[in-house]
Amino acid sequence: MRERTGTAESTGTAESRHRPAVKRSEDGRDAFFDNVKYLAIVLVAVGHAWEPLRDGSRAVSALYLLVYAFHMPAFIVVSGYFSRNFDASPGRLRRLVGGLVVPYVVFETAYTLFTRWTDQDPERPVSLLDPLYLTWFLVALFVWRLTTPLWQRVRQPVAVALAVAMLATLTPSIGDDLDLQRVLQFLPYFVLGLCLRPEHFQLVRRRAVRIAAGPVFVVALALAYWAVQRMSGAWFYHRDSAQELGGPAWSGPVMTLVTFGCSLVLVACFLALVPGRRTWFTVLGAGTLYGYLLHGFLVQGARFWGWYGPAWVHRPLGMVLVALVAGAVVTVLCAPPVRRALRYVVEPELRWAFRREATVQPARG
Repeated sequence: MRERTGTAESTGTAESRHRPAVKRSEDGRDAFFDNVKYLAIVLVAVGHAWEPLRDGSRAVSALYLLVYAFHMPAFIVVSGYFSRNFDASPGRLRRLVGGLVVPYVVFETAYTLFTRWTDQDPERPVSLLDPLYLTWFLVALFVWRLTTPLWQRVRQPVAVALAVAMLATLTPSIGDDLDLQRVLQFLPYFVLGLCLRPEHFQLVRRRAVRIAAGPVFVVALALAYWAVQRMSGAWFYHRDSAQELGGPAWSGPVMTLVTFGCSLVLVACFLALVPGRRTWFTVLGAGTLYGYLLHGFLVQGARFWGWYGPAWVHRPLGMVLVALVAGAVVTVLCAPPVRRALRYVVEPELRWAFRREATVQPARG
């Protein structure tokens, strides 16, 4: 989530002159993608904050379903896009361990202890094989990145990844180890990101797509309102097999394709609406991993401390206030001071733990 981004290629066509210019900061970061990551993490936090409000509220359930249909797919597609250059070189492996393995161990342990303290699961052991709460994403991203060279050499990689995801829905025996159901079922979004190029993002930034994006979200919200009482929203969580969701075996592969199509449409509309210029929140895009890992403590703590107890919290005004508070909290957690304070556990360099890369001496003739 901290990689530097490249500029979009200029086509020189009349259409390209109407596309939004790519705004890059002094450190080479692309403002558009930083904006995407910040707004996506805000939606993640809002979705988690809304979860306790769903009972008895069809409107909240519909909004929750809509958000879950595209916020993680958007994150994963962008993560795949920035993993295109991963080649398993010593330097990239060191950054992979420092940026994913170390924070996974730290936060998996921290969330386990926090879960015990809040009496949600007092007997839960510290286990690195059973990701707790939102730490599954670190495991998934680690696995996906390690397999990047393979996907870059496979013909029709997205189709193959979709086939893997479809087969996963038929395999309830996969179990909870490393949350492999989610790793496999979300895999197509990562592989799609690997296949994308700058010009593909420019396509969704066209004026026609931006105009259509708003009405598409309105229609999607109406469909979500209709669907919440007729289907399980867990299909969009991608964490269970078809049998575990109470459906026939054939429904797993079918729903994999349906949810993939729905999510991609919403991701495209989301990307179309994200501003491409530098804004006040652009700088926060570099700290989304911090916001992601830290906000869960407050969301889980809010239940333990009884913040969802008052009746007014479950009314429309309360729902709006909860969303605003969640957005404000995750914004603070993405800020540079938090990143500087916690960099040693979230993004450690680990140079001391790895051998120096050997320098190849030229052969003497």
